[in-house]
Amino acid sequence: MRNSPSLKVFLLVCFALFLATQVGAQTPPASAPPPPSVSLAPVPPALLNAKTVFISNAGADSGLFPHPFSGDPDRPYNEFYSAIQNWKRYQIVGDPSDADIVFELQLIAPPGPSSGNKINGASDPVPMFRLVIYDRKTHYVLWALTESIMVAYMQKTHDNNFDMALNSITMDLKRLTSAANTTAQNR
Repeated sequence: MRNSPSLKVFLLVCFALFLATQVGAQTPPASAPPPPSVSLAPVPPALLNAKTVFISNAGADSGLFPHPFSGDPDRPYNEFYSAIQNWKRYQIVGDPSDADIVFELQLIAPPGPSSGNKINGASDPVPMFRLVIYDRKTHYVLWALTESIMVAYMQKTHDNNFDMALNSITMDLKRLTSAANTTAQNR
């Protein structure tokens, strides 16, 4: 039974059938329903209608300045304030009682693994910006945004990652208020 042609054909047919069943198992049936469409939840109208904003400095956790980030703990507030001012979407006011909404910016440094705490299973959490948007009249949180700051080894890269994350949270805010404009116009 040495190299019989019929055995070779039999093995070849078995192998082909095996491959066909594997390909068929990986291909979804043609009648599978399409994934459900995602409907966008409404953005609070207060974000769309707001004309004035008070920017609140909720501070920065200790140990972040002057290393790993250059400057001082007011750096996030100053740079965010400047970005909102240059955007010209809102008039920035000096007193929260004069504002429609309040932006509260904070730089958070969650505890790392040396503290024995684990946050959401993360063994080494990174610093992040948290922007909380409040309705000034009701003091309810309308929205909250967070952006992590990527880890780096050099001071210049730390500062670059800081700037990128602060820019990202500003862009997230712009997208959010842009979505509010689109949602309001479609009603």
